[in-house]
Amino acid sequence: MQIIEQGLGELIQPPDLEAFREWNRTQKSRRLIDKRMTEAEAISRFVTDGCYIGTELYGTVRCPMSLTREVVRQRKKNLRVCGQGVAELDLWLAAGLVKKLDITYIGLEVYGTSHALRRAVESGEVETCVEWSNGAISWRMKAAAMGVPFLPVRAMLGSDTFKYSAAKVVADPFTGMKLCLLPALILDVGLIHVHRADCYGNAQIDGISGFAAEMARASKRLIISAEEIVPTAEIRKSPDRTLIPYYLVDAVVHAPFGSHPGEMAYLYERDDAVYREWIEASKTPEGAQAYLDKYVYGVKTHQEYLALIGKERLAQLVEQRERRE
Repeated sequence: MQIIEQGLGELIQPPDLEAFREWNRTQKSRRLIDKRMTEAEAISRFVTDGCYIGTELYGTVRCPMSLTREVVRQRKKNLRVCGQGVAELDLWLAAGLVKKLDITYIGLEVYGTSHALRRAVESGEVETCVEWSNGAISWRMKAAAMGVPFLPVRAMLGSDTFKYSAAKVVADPFTGMKLCLLPALILDVGLIHVHRADCYGNAQIDGISGFAAEMARASKRLIISAEEIVPTAEIRKSPDRTLIPYYLVDAVVHAPFGSHPGEMAYLYERDDAVYREWIEASKTPEGAQAYLDKYVYGVKTHQEYLALIGKERLAQLVEQRERRE
């Protein structure tokens, strides 16, 4: 195919599909084994300095916050990060963990743009920032899941998003039409928060599924945090809802309110008070550090974090969700 133009961005994680296939054959067990562990155990075991790591879903919705805070707590360094999140990636940026970033959008929703992102990029702490559309990131993971080196799309053509990406434009050999080629994206580690899972890692999500299916299949290592750990018999009652099968999962973490201060569909609302506290704090490096000291470094576990938030406040978030329904 004739390459007509290409983006200026760095391909942060060049895909090696054959190596990924070999990894899945040799490193992913098909045995039904209990994979339950704590956040600290999962992050210590599977997240390494410099790894290419991704989080799943958008904004503050179903974000894997208990896992995110543990990554900060363990002070992982020089991370190459892919994601469309806000709450979790903002913490990593403020903590100085991110070296390179495949970015779609990191903002604070109705509260404006990310202060932590601006500081990290403008200071040069984030060395590389490559742009993609939301769809493009998901399709890149789908390419990896399909075992192909790229997917052809018509998205991003004629936009500055393409200009600052690592995609290429080619002439379709059948019609001559311009197509954008999105390179496959293979994560070293993926973090996904779900509604329920069994001890083996069979996971189900209620409501918007985002790109969980694609990320799960594009990750060498996959850590699942779940609001509820249920018996396998419960999962088997509705097997069509099992978006992530056990053999893709390396760790299962029980994390009630694991998305807090984000929201969880049908379970609890976003905690705007704590979220606004972060937004105000993150306006300055000193404020961001104070927030991290209080909500991350100052608590040793997710359970201690929930105790800090308080049972009464968490119950209010559940009640708010119930009233909306």
